[in-house]
Amino acid sequence: MNMHRKYLFFDLDGTLTDPMQGITRSVQYALHHFGIEVADLRELCPFIGPPLADSFRERYDMSPADAETAVAKYREYYAPKGIFENEVYPGIPCLLAATAAAGCVNVMATSKPTPFAEQIAEHFGFARYFRLISGSTFDGRRKTKADVIRHALSALGIAPDEAVMIGDRRHDVEGAAEEGLPAIAVEWGYAPPGELEAARPLRIVPDVETLRRLLLGNE
Repeated sequence: MNMHRKYLFFDLDGTLTDPMQGITRSVQYALHHFGIEVADLRELCPFIGPPLADSFRERYDMSPADAETAVAKYREYYAPKGIFENEVYPGIPCLLAATAAAGCVNVMATSKPTPFAEQIAEHFGFARYFRLISGSTFDGRRKTKADVIRHALSALGIAPDEAVMIGDRRHDVEGAAEEGLPAIAVEWGYAPPGELEAARPLRIVPDVETLRRLLLGNE
């Protein structure tokens, strides 16, 4: 499958970077506000990827109002500190450089608020490889993966069949399908066993090198 000259929509958390420490510590901080103590950060890894308010509601049975409060508390920790408790996955900068050099257009489509995503991309030195960073908004008008994909398509003035979504969770695959994009799922992120298979992406790839070959038509 040759993806050359396609618009490549990349998820951020769990796909380009491993944000485990920063996100889980921020969730831990937010839950503490509600008197919920979670000592093992690994228990909070399911928060990596989906919209935060959804996760607080689904996992801790919060009301919509409490979930929004939890998101605000999360950001109290995340904005000054947690955002940089993060690591780029090995091979990702080289992948982005290679796809850009080959004529692909790299786009970031993330449920993370756009200003945070832009900060991360600048901090880790890969912002220059992206034509557009499309994230969620602080006011909640744009929050789901489908929302950020739709915004990116509109901003770029392209049709869904010109792009492919690359991500590590079912939300990436399902959000892409909602907007008419195929999806490639990556196995190095935070999907629990069976989640990606159930979401039925176009392909599931095990490592960055396999993804590079697939995107550049070398497979």
